[in-house]
Amino acid sequence: MLSILIPTKDYSCRKLVEDLCRQANECGIGYEIIVGEDGSSPDNMTLNAPVAQLPHCRIIVRQPNVGRSRIRNILAREARGNNLLFIDSDAAAEQNDILLLYTQALKEHRVVCGGLYHSKKPQDGNCSLRHRYELAADRQRGAREREKAPYDRFSTFCFAIRRELFLSISFDESIRNYGYEDTLFGYELRRRGVEIKHIDAPLLHIGLESNSVYLAKVEESLRTLQQLKDKIEPTTLLRCYARIESMHLTGAVALAWGMLRPVIRTNLLGRHPSLTLFNIYKIGYYCSLNSR
Repeated sequence: MLSILIPTKDYSCRKLVEDLCRQANECGIGYEIIVGEDGSSPDNMTLNAPVAQLPHCRIIVRQPNVGRSRIRNILAREARGNNLLFIDSDAAAEQNDILLLYTQALKEHRVVCGGLYHSKKPQDGNCSLRHRYELAADRQRGAREREKAPYDRFSTFCFAIRRELFLSISFDESIRNYGYEDTLFGYELRRRGVEIKHIDAPLLHIGLESNSVYLAKVEESLRTLQQLKDKIEPTTLLRCYARIESMHLTGAVALAWGMLRPVIRTNLLGRHPSLTLFNIYKIGYYCSLNSR
């Protein structure tokens, strides 16, 4: 049986669940769907409440919020299937054979990633920063590209894994904030020599945040990275920071970033943000964290 696990916080995933149920029934797949409400408000839980009335579906509730890592671990322990399929709640299953592709791949592989993609047009002009960043990243998200660096391209947005393998690793519950839990999990799979199979079974990512919310989440993720830097292999940003540090320029970069920050933020929060300035903002912010 396939256990489909959907962690959510203040987001309606009712249509996603209904579409997955339809796919599973059409393909004749044995399944269950568990939605994990992690600290959601009563109003938002009302939106997802009908899910519990669907066959093979249930909802578990955790109050207060327990964090992105722990809620996934809880869902895995609650699951009854031998195979787990984690899907973020802000996904849409527009491709009708997603579950079939995953179940076929799981016959031969223990970890499977299907990928994600984004609409060419932003749903909201206020989401231009996240949208522009994701569209640029989508060019490298086909299965062939991901297979070139299978562990570095591991994403928790949508992935399947054998239950016993997941429970032997689990997500690091010390990570309560946004960011890099997927990087750490991918690193552990590499350390154990577990193959990750990348396939083309992408889900549409529809939950893009406003520019201000996304920029705040990026800053939060960089604070998380600072805490995890000794636990993971160097990311692109960490390699860039290492070069700056080796030249003893961390303080200078942080100072320059502090002076330019208001100007850069004005661009990033506008309708036409620059990805070059976005990258400068991230490394400058990270240097500022390490110069305090």
